[in-house]
Amino acid sequence: MADDPEATEKRVEDLLMEEEEEEVLSEAGEEGGEETTSLINWIANNFVLIVALVIVLVVLKVKLKDWRRRWFAAFMNCMSQEVDVKRELMKKELFSSMSSVKSHDPELRKSGAIKVLEIGVGTGTNFAYYPEGTRLTVIDPNPHFKHYYNENRTKFPNIHSEDIIQTTGEEMDMIPDGSIDVVVVTLVFCSVENTEKILKNILRVLAPGGKFYLYEHIKEFDTKNHSIRGLLQTILTQSGIWPFLLDGCCLDRDMFQALENAGFSNVKVERFHADIDHFVFQLIAPSLKGEAEK
Repeated sequence: MADDPEATEKRVEDLLMEEEEEEVLSEAGEEGGEETTSLINWIANNFVLIVALVIVLVVLKVKLKDWRRRWFAAFMNCMSQEVDVKRELMKKELFSSMSSVKSHDPELRKSGAIKVLEIGVGTGTNFAYYPEGTRLTVIDPNPHFKHYYNENRTKFPNIHSEDIIQTTGEEMDMIPDGSIDVVVVTLVFCSVENTEKILKNILRVLAPGGKFYLYEHIKEFDTKNHSIRGLLQTILTQSGIWPFLLDGCCLDRDMFQALENAGFSNVKVERFHADIDHFVFQLIAPSLKGEAEK
């Protein structure tokens, strides 16, 4: 039987289309290969320039980090000059039980003194709350706090304060196990890398029965009444704007559960809204305060 002319014509058209597609793919492959070769050649010809650019970017990043830390230290020092009476009264109440802590060290116990470690000491805004004769060890990763801290500690000769150890709560291996009576952390967990590791380190350095005091701003917990604040906290943190301006500070953290699970024998903490007048700093009104015992 003779082929249907229309069917034959259709098969011819299909064959022609297949040939055209193969030619297009072949040409595309050749062009892609040419582009890859051109890119490799360009990289080879500009290798020194590329390496130089990478080095410049790394240097700028390091310098920018140092600038941010320098700015943050100056900013925090400026903020500490303006006394927030409501916050200071809250901290005074929080730390009031510290005077009843008995040191694990027999010699310090005789004189009624205790050994305190403050993590993230900053400019030294908690000196006023430490008992008479306190032996104070401090750490902070930001070297630009040193000048402000040294100025501040001269105002409290009744506290035996040491120089700042430049390190983080995660890497404070130089603090011996069971050597500390009280650990203090205020407004620090918002910018740390590993909350669980710091809590583990706090338990390690505390003597049996030692206490851990904390005060932190946290993620909005009353989303029913403060949903806008919670949204702003998320946007400003996830966009990187707030952490960039304030040396890694995040507005959307809450270490409550991590503290509950850390292994302390007794945890007494509460979430609350700090009474803050400044409009911008309403963002850090949601807070967590309290103490835990080893």
